[in-house]
Amino acid sequence: MTNVALDTAPARQPTFLLISNPSVLIFLACLAIFTLGVTVLAEGFGIGVISTSFVKTLGKTLCLCLVALAMDLVWGYCGILSLGHMAFFGIGGYAIGMWLMYARTEIIVVQSLSAAPLPPTTQEISDGIAAQIFGVVGASEFPPIWAVAHSLPLQLAAVVLVPGLLALVFGWLAFRSRVTGVYLSILTQAMTLALSLYLFQNDSGLRGNNGLSGLQNLPGLGDVPQSTVSIWFFWASALALGLGYLLCVWVVSGKFGSVIRAIRDDESRVRFLGYPVEAYKLFIFTITAVIAGIAGALYYPQAGIINPAEIAPIASIYLAVWVAIGGRGRLYGAVIGAAFVSLLSTYFTGGQAPDINLGFYTIQWVNWWTVLLGLSFVVVTLFAPKGLGGLFDFIASKRSPSRHGADLGPDAGALREKEAET
Repeated sequence: MTNVALDTAPARQPTFLLISNPSVLIFLACLAIFTLGVTVLAEGFGIGVISTSFVKTLGKTLCLCLVALAMDLVWGYCGILSLGHMAFFGIGGYAIGMWLMYARTEIIVVQSLSAAPLPPTTQEISDGIAAQIFGVVGASEFPPIWAVAHSLPLQLAAVVLVPGLLALVFGWLAFRSRVTGVYLSILTQAMTLALSLYLFQNDSGLRGNNGLSGLQNLPGLGDVPQSTVSIWFFWASALALGLGYLLCVWVVSGKFGSVIRAIRDDESRVRFLGYPVEAYKLFIFTITAVIAGIAGALYYPQAGIINPAEIAPIASIYLAVWVAIGGRGRLYGAVIGAAFVSLLSTYFTGGQAPDINLGFYTIQWVNWWTVLLGLSFVVVTLFAPKGLGGLFDFIASKRSPSRHGADLGPDAGALREKEAET
């Protein structure tokens, strides 16, 4: 039977957590240096070496790194292979997108009605906003789902509450039934597919296949250039990633972290020891859904548009591939994998990678990128299961231990460090 070691020590305090995990300080320092470097080189506040579009790409990459952290926490540490976390990512994007689209359209409608002989009523403004937003799907009234779209605080609350409640209900039903393994993965994928198909319908209240667009235009800040707005979102994405990393490190530390690792390794034995396995799994599933929703709320204003295709099951499969390539069970590995694959995807699918002419066939990377990604996943799974993050373990293993004259043998004074060197 697999040995399951449970740490009985209390959860570590934040200060002690940083001291005992130097990798956390290294990660935060690298993130800070990266953020400062991009700011200095960007068009908005710097010397203009990095274009605004690439700043947005980097900001979106940081958001993908944040959702990859959530995926690594639920899969790499707790052993739940969820193929539905990009659904929570998309829900967060829709929640903030509804307010962005409502507020921006309200400004346009009010300006157009200001030239009327009589001041417009509240109902006339509301009808005008609804006609502008839903005219594309043949509707002219607000669906009930848009009841609080005018309120930024309520929509921000929806970014957190809607993914969290959906994950809580779904997880409670699945975990109490003790659905595990591939069956749970299929259920999460089915949930994602059902949500995606529902959103494709025009009567879903979210404009069907058209989705929500123009999200890059912040209401009331029409005079602010996109070069400045892109830096603002880049800062927000970097801050969210840093805080998310600290939260994940805190979760996996101490007794709680030992329990969820034990659940991953031998769930039955942990349950036999008296731990409420379902409660632990439900907490991890819910908190990671909230993290994914926040990441989506920061991602789509930088992307400018969100539609149901973003929530398709293939997106969640890509997320699992990123974590596997980066190194499952290593938080920094998930960040490395997401950043590496995201930037490579931008390079190969954005027309920057030159085509390769073989004479009888021309390899166009726009069409072959997914094949390359799939092969990379297979290679990593077979030959480097620790992923890119495992390179740090390999480098660390090559360093000779610093014993400082400590005993190397079983007896006191036997084979000191100086004797070992000779």
